[in-house]
Amino acid sequence: MTERPVLYLVVCAAGPAEHIDELVDLLITDGWQVCMIVSPTAAPWLDRQALQDKTGYLVRVEWRMPGDPEPHPPADVVLAAPVTFNTMTKWALGINDTLALGVLNESLGAGLPILAFPHVKTELEAHPAYAGHLAVLRAAGVAVADGKPLNPTHGPERWGVVIEALRAARPS
Repeated sequence: MTERPVLYLVVCAAGPAEHIDELVDLLITDGWQVCMIVSPTAAPWLDRQALQDKTGYLVRVEWRMPGDPEPHPPADVVLAAPVTFNTMTKWALGINDTLALGVLNESLGAGLPILAFPHVKTELEAHPAYAGHLAVLRAAGVAVADGKPLNPTHGPERWGVVIEALRAARPS
């Protein structure tokens, strides 16, 4: 492990993603090396160059080419925040059609600590398959937050629940 633990931050296209720079600032202040992986839908929402400048690492959206070096150091912890209905359900099924899902699936298989903060519409939460998908991920060891802890109306404080959860998961 490096001096500062490495956190893979997987960001999906849900409302709180528009303020992900606030979380990145808090994570860096809290002592994490932050490596970002964003879904293709979330990518246009973000100033990836500014986030890369903040973290010192490429903000990844696409798979790397065979033979290209890995642009991120190995993760100690993985955080999916915000994570959408689409990503949660595909992840539970093992679908690997984006880099974000690939990182989540590989991290799960590697046994890394993973925290997920879904931000899902009420109508989608009520979908009959959703509870089962959450149960699959929880049974596999993913710490999945309940409800909508990343309420966009909470301002920067929305991320406090994430920081506290990460402190509990932080490697010693």
